[in-house]
Amino acid sequence: MNLALAPHTGLVLAEVAGLLLVIGGIWLAAAQIPRLRHAAARAVVAGILFAAAGALLIIAIHWGHFG
Repeated sequence: MNLALAPHTGLVLAEVAGLLLVIGGIWLAAAQIPRLRHAAARAVVAGILFAAAGALLIIAIHWGHFG
């Protein structure tokens, strides 16, 4: 089976992945602030966001003709 996405769809997926990377970075930075609670949970959320961004980038590059 040959799957393909339109180039525009690949670009949108890459943009969403970039947004997830920014949000994940902010969450990870917030996890390092001692005054804020739930530091471990924030680190877990940041890791999930980074993983989702990586998966979207793989899809965008492989099937979306991005890059």
